[in-house]
Amino acid sequence: MIDHKDNLKSARAILFIILFLNWAVAFIKMLYGILTKSYSMLADGFHSLSDGTSNIIGLIGMSFALKPVDEKHPYGHKKYETFTSITIALILLLVVVNIIKEAIRRFNHPVIPEVNIGSFVVMAVTIIVNLAVMKYEYSKGKLLKSDILIADSMHTRSDVFTSASVILGLLFVKAGYPIMDIIVSLFISGFIAYAGFNILRHSSSILCDEVAIDKSRIADIVRSISGVRKCHKIRTRGRSDDIHIDLHVLVDPDMHVDKAHSLSYKIEDELKKKIEGASDVLVHIEPIPKTKSAAK
Repeated sequence: MIDHKDNLKSARAILFIILFLNWAVAFIKMLYGILTKSYSMLADGFHSLSDGTSNIIGLIGMSFALKPVDEKHPYGHKKYETFTSITIALILLLVVVNIIKEAIRRFNHPVIPEVNIGSFVVMAVTIIVNLAVMKYEYSKGKLLKSDILIADSMHTRSDVFTSASVILGLLFVKAGYPIMDIIVSLFISGFIAYAGFNILRHSSSILCDEVAIDKSRIADIVRSISGVRKCHKIRTRGRSDDIHIDLHVLVDPDMHVDKAHSLSYKIEDELKKKIEGASDVLVHIEPIPKTKSAAK
């Protein structure tokens, strides 16, 4: 079974490393963007800065998620991590609004950016760093079943594309088309918005208790257990590392209560063994009707 507490501690340590790298990249891009008056580079720097801000929020969310089960929270505090990933998405969307507002202002009051070899070197280095961060964070997020790490890696992935678009914009500026600096900044805002909506979609599905496991998979496992006649009313919800399952199992009407009780434990153990992340299984034992077919 997945040890959620240990996973969260590991994810938190990873997030501290990512925070340092994100802010280092953001500082370099923002500083050089200001010096060269390149708004696309400055916008990309703000994007990286929001990465760092989301890291801090993620660390706070993990602290809440690590709290143990108590009387008011019998299912624990794990959804704080999912809730925090939604906060990250909202920050991304706020960044989009600010970039668009500034782009509109620059359309009305044009500024010609300076493009030199340093501009390309800065962007190339940040792309390499972001690629390494994205791959490392995403792989660790999948391994540790961490919504925050996965959400944050999606954020960092958008940094890679936006940084590449900044380089393209700088080439156009160098060729005598300064308007492309603003157009690229709007293009960047589209990538950021896309990442934000993806995070919102994934996280909201968990908070709204969307089906976590296909019913047929659970039914196949349960029906293969000796003593089970049928099963129905299968429901699942939760995160991939904290799946809750409940179902109704039909047995012979003359089955003794002790045997039915043992069967329910066997079903619970089998589901937890075969479905990774299953943390809670509730089995309702019912006698199969003698006079009419049981509901499927």
